[in-house]
Amino acid sequence: MLLKESVDALNVEHRRDGIFADATFGGGGHSREILSRLGASGRLIVFDQDSQALSNVPEDERITPVRSNFRFLENHIRFLGIAALDGVIADLGVSSHQFDTAERGFSYRFDSALDMRMNQDAELTAADVVSNYSKEALASLLAEYGEVENSMRISSAICSFRESSPDGRINTTGQLRKALERFFSPNTERKFLGKVFQALRIEVNKEIRALEDLLRGSLNTLHSGGRLVVITYHSLEDRVVKNFLRDARAEGKVEILTKKPVVPTEEEIQANGRSRSAKLRIAEKK
Repeated sequence: MLLKESVDALNVEHRRDGIFADATFGGGGHSREILSRLGASGRLIVFDQDSQALSNVPEDERITPVRSNFRFLENHIRFLGIAALDGVIADLGVSSHQFDTAERGFSYRFDSALDMRMNQDAELTAADVVSNYSKEALASLLAEYGEVENSMRISSAICSFRESSPDGRINTTGQLRKALERFFSPNTERKFLGKVFQALRIEVNKEIRALEDLLRGSLNTLHSGGRLVVITYHSLEDRVVKNFLRDARAEGKVEILTKKPVVPTEEEIQANGRSRSAKLRIAEKK
């Protein structure tokens, strides 16, 4: 999403022999576009904690795949012996492949295991969260990460449902949907369940803390003049990025190149409805 705008922002054409990092390889669209602009001696480091995603990395000697949470970007860049990067791009959120693979449990459209792990070697699943967290803890994460109204009532409904189930757990997306069915109508289902699933996904993958670490690590590893390019998909992510860049600018570390975030064109939204909420922010290190 925002493919051309985000890769244009990296300014690859002016550093064709530079070293860039794609912190969220996903389906590989941004990486392939960067490679198409990169010179023969340029280099691209791609990160993804999902082994399924990295199985699609192009065979190109300029690319180095790293299976890791992007929060450790700085550590891996140092380990690879790279002094500094010319640009970092991050397209946050869940990839289309993850959303559309039923057994990953990211979408309420399918009745499947309530998983939501981006790294499938991780222990905590969304089923563990809704089955084991206290009513207060569930209400807190629903309110903070999903901006869900009446979060305590919704948390109470989840706890009541799991207590009445044979094994004391909620293990599938269908069970969670049933536990919450009285809170939405056909007209509000998409928005309501989208917020609940977003909150659980953020908790399972510790996304906000990981994003904060990525932003700090990116700034620490960029050359002077290097670009940080971030695409967000919900207000919580965007607020974290906006506040980080504002503070970095106040400290004289970056110049913010987007007074307002870049948003998709109507044509892109028509072609891909998931791009509707995307916001692109760009900064250049001083």
